Amino acid sequence: MDTMQGLKRTNYCADTEGIGKTVVVGGYVQKIRDMGNLIFIDLRDRTGIVQLAFDDNTDRAVFEKAKSCRSEFAVMAKGAVRERESKNKDIKTGSIEIFVDDLRILAKAQTPPFEIVNDTKVNEELRLKYRYLDLRRSVLQQNIITRSKIAKAARDYFYDNGFIEIETPMMIKSTPEGARDYVVPSRIHHGKFYALPQSPQIYKQLLMIAGFDRYIQLARCFRDEDLRADRQPEFTQIDLEMSFVDVDDILKMCEGFIKYLYKTVLDIDIPTPLPRLTYNDAMERYGSDKPDTRFGMEIQNITDAVKNSEFVVFKSAIENGGSVRAIVVPDAAATYTRKEIDKLVEYSKGIGAKGLAYVRWTDDEPNASFKKFFAPEEIRTLMDRLNAKRGDVVLIVADKDRITLPVLGALRLRTAKRLNIIPDGWNFLWITDFPFFEYDDESDTWVAMHHPFTMPKDECIQYLDSDPSKVIAKAYDLVLNGVELSSGSIRINDYELQQKMFESLGLTDEEIEAKFGFLVEAYKYGAAPHGGMGIGLDRLAMLMTGCDSLRDVTAFPKVQNASELMSQAPGTVDAQQLEELAIAIVEDNKEEDV
Repeated sequence: MDTMQGLKRTNYCADTEGIGKTVVVGGYVQKIRDMGNLIFIDLRDRTGIVQLAFDDNTDRAVFEKAKSCRSEFAVMAKGAVRERESKNKDIKTGSIEIFVDDLRILAKAQTPPFEIVNDTKVNEELRLKYRYLDLRRSVLQQNIITRSKIAKAARDYFYDNGFIEIETPMMIKSTPEGARDYVVPSRIHHGKFYALPQSPQIYKQLLMIAGFDRYIQLARCFRDEDLRADRQPEFTQIDLEMSFVDVDDILKMCEGFIKYLYKTVLDIDIPTPLPRLTYNDAMERYGSDKPDTRFGMEIQNITDAVKNSEFVVFKSAIENGGSVRAIVVPDAAATYTRKEIDKLVEYSKGIGAKGLAYVRWTDDEPNASFKKFFAPEEIRTLMDRLNAKRGDVVLIVADKDRITLPVLGALRLRTAKRLNIIPDGWNFLWITDFPFFEYDDESDTWVAMHHPFTMPKDECIQYLDSDPSKVIAKAYDLVLNGVELSSGSIRINDYELQQKMFESLGLTDEEIEAKFGFLVEAYKYGAAPHGGMGIGLDRLAMLMTGCDSLRDVTAFPKVQNASELMSQAPGTVDAQQLEELAIAIVEDNKEEDV
């Protein structure tokens, strides 16, 4: 095996230029083309590929060494840059090559379990098992590099705006934040546990009380929840907090970051200020508090148009205080046959609807699933009201608003994706004025939609005891193309109001002391008005790179059952460690999730 002695890299592969210049490059062998008296090696590093050339004028020892190279060998090469005879327009260095006079094989490689190419057909499970090889693919490397650029842009922007980066603890006291905690047993304090933070929420509020005024952190957060494409059990958020501010100050600061970030990383101009929708408007129009506004198909309320109908589905929904609402799916009749609409009916039932009424307009007259109860002219009038035309499909849900709106919101997305009518674009949107409480049917009580430190709007405080449904929170979300990027709020800074809020949530004095005692104590010493938010760095990276999954922008991701296939985490620990922690393992017979 060769050594690097006497060679020092002067250029990355894709940054090689200057005809006649002598350069030294290092990387992995991507491909070898052996033509007998002529050998070409495509050498790859994180910047791209450059061609190494060997011919009859090459030193024979160097030529033979080139001949022995195989895919994924780690090599260094020294030589002169020259013009390439057969040019390749697909790569940055396609017009030049390096005529090699010194080649070092630094590490040989076995045949990898899959070819290291971008357009791979290999199943993800195998690629995650050999993640270090998967990460050699340039498409993943560029994703990770983009993620790094996002992190740098965040620090640059917030540093320039007077923020101070402060690290908060990774082992904290368990406090309720909506998801299940990951817990860490204490060796010293037997029977007690630390929690890994779901967010730095309490600590950043304490930093405001401490007077730091503007805090920023690229914070690692942990949530033990079911995984999906846009979730990982450990994730990073661009976490910030500001003092002496209200909602508009924070939104303006974050809009400035989004504008700076997209210009810096993607050279895209995002117009600001970003549009805003209240929570109620978003639900009424799109059936979602994170709507994708790149396309129309807004929900329409047709309750008044069908209120005199004898159709029992519509009639009973209206009599029970509900509504009848619809979306028009444009030019969908050819795609959504009766069989396909039946699938939508089953899908709707699966997400909470009792059923799904529809109108499919293929012939001269629209065909409604409820045509027995409507005269043809009444259906025509309804179509005119909805601005529906021949070729469209109308989907109708009748129920309480908490059913009709989200069901139609989900159908809106599902049908738009199926018809491929969602255009490209960067539709950022603020959702504001969230309800403070939501009613939980199971417990028959009002529960907080946000963490218990969220400030209600001033004019709503009077309703905390008398009518929780009227209480609006100073809370806001940032949404991009139907994906929630961040959540934030103005925090309660008044000790008495915070106590009242805990009481409204049904917490006893003992529970308040056990869970939040140190924060409540801190409020007694004066707290400036403050607020903040956490922007999901992982989701930002996923969207900015055009990926469908967080796994594609995470170096070593977990799979759906929260395991990491490469290292086989989580794993067992030996008996001595368990004894030191005073922990006993109780075996069960349940099969593990696949």
